[in-house]
Amino acid sequence: MTGDAAERDAAKRDALPGHAVTGAAVAGEAGTARDRTRAGRADGGEPNGTDAVTAQAGPAGRGRAGFRRLVRAELTKFLTVRGWTLAPAAALVTVLVGLLGTAAPGGADDGGFPRGPGGQAVNDAFFFVHRTLDGDGSITAQVGPLTGLTDPGPGGQAVPGVQPWAKAGIIVKAGPGRGSGYAAVMLTGAHGVRMQDDYTHDTAGPALAGDARRLRLVRTGEDITGYASGDGVHWTTLGTAHLPGLPRTVRAGLFVASPQAATDTGAGTGYAPAVATAEFGRPELVGGWQGNGWQGGQAGGDAGTSGSYSDTLRGGFTESAGRITVTGAGDIAPVVGGPPMGPAHTVENFLVGSFAGLLVLVVLGAVSVTAEYRRGLIRTTLAAHPGRGRVLAAKAAVLGTAAATAGLAGAALAVPLGRWRSHAAHFRDLPVTTATELRATAGTALLFALAALLALAAGVVLRRGAPAVTAVVAALVLPYLLATSGILPAGPAQWLLRLTPAAGFAIQQTVPRYPQVDGAYTPEFGYFPLPPWAGLAVLAGYTLAAGVLATVLLRRRDV
Repeated sequence: MTGDAAERDAAKRDALPGHAVTGAAVAGEAGTARDRTRAGRADGGEPNGTDAVTAQAGPAGRGRAGFRRLVRAELTKFLTVRGWTLAPAAALVTVLVGLLGTAAPGGADDGGFPRGPGGQAVNDAFFFVHRTLDGDGSITAQVGPLTGLTDPGPGGQAVPGVQPWAKAGIIVKAGPGRGSGYAAVMLTGAHGVRMQDDYTHDTAGPALAGDARRLRLVRTGEDITGYASGDGVHWTTLGTAHLPGLPRTVRAGLFVASPQAATDTGAGTGYAPAVATAEFGRPELVGGWQGNGWQGGQAGGDAGTSGSYSDTLRGGFTESAGRITVTGAGDIAPVVGGPPMGPAHTVENFLVGSFAGLLVLVVLGAVSVTAEYRRGLIRTTLAAHPGRGRVLAAKAAVLGTAAATAGLAGAALAVPLGRWRSHAAHFRDLPVTTATELRATAGTALLFALAALLALAAGVVLRRGAPAVTAVVAALVLPYLLATSGILPAGPAQWLLRLTPAAGFAIQQTVPRYPQVDGAYTPEFGYFPLPPWAGLAVLAGYTLAAGVLATVLLRRRDV
């Protein structure tokens, strides 16, 4: 009777609504959990029922919760060993080395470089023959061929020759201050007719043969349109420059400028003051021009990239029978660094300490995993969390965050402190836009993170700290040293910075290359052949490839 009663009670329970379905579902879930546990042991997944238990919460919840636990475990491990102090040490080293290498007493402080309308460092020095324009109007002038002279120094005789980017033309200037906006059309020494505005914008014009070249600027409100003609009848529109905030009353007229000349000193390339001369036909003026005569003077204080005028080369202008001959030096263009710039520092100089900080983080990235291999702790780690790929991802998350934080803190301190020390030592620094400085600072954080993760992957692949650090230094640091030290010719050096992980250093570059400015565009002077984000992408690609290899080997090899 007792057994019959038990069977009847069980039948009643099974007959309750939904009870049979629930029971089957629970049984099915239990079976599925056991299967998942077995599968997890086979393919490196979570064992000990972890997947079986979390499976009932759904795949998304299981993945997020499990990975968060792994990250917390790795963070705890990271903070309970002395090696974590290498992260703040990297930030400190970045700042200290940057300060030590930024400046030395005895610099050349001439008030610094002016800022252009975009916030970048510019040269704004040329000989200006001008009048006042009130409101809208135009100026047209015929421009004869350029001639030039270079002064080789004391006791030497001036050498004839025109610099490739010597300029002679007509210009509308927003104001007398250095770095104020402008628009100009010009004839250059070797690059034909151009229209340029606000220092960084350059547009090539048509090829105009003969000596009858005519240039024209037309002002309409804040817009300046440039034209060129070979015969004064058929005109080509070069472009229109918009100058926000252009005042109603401006100065406009004729100008001539000539950058320094590169010379062979026997011990390398030197730079000597140079001037250019051009003859202009009688300017044709339309609109609200004021005054009856032309005034001339050196704009920008001195000759800019040509330095102070020598005794034999001076700017000036003369008028004869309506024609005006102008001689001038200097340049109106962005500053690109290199030897002609003279003593000055860039943001890249302030971040030079990041090179040392990077080495510290490479050591941290490698030993963060090789120490576990050496002490046998990796077995304990993988026994507690056998999902090997997820364990490596958790390690990468902790290490990458620590490295990025160190890079961000170091760069954020190194730049303003380096600028302060530079000024205290009477060195000029090249101003850049706020966006450019923020990109270099944040980019340093990403550079540090990627380098540390590359070292982590190398540690997993090689399992020993010294070989892992050596491999990363050889791949990341050695190409940078070879490229920027001047040991290699410019061509091979640029290819190293295109094809190796050292391309990532391009993220710190703040002074771009301008095609309308002659300069020493080589890695030796801090120029990278790839744009900043493209260079960082090359490093990211190497780091990703190394991470994939490390994940595959970690899953397949015994520990």
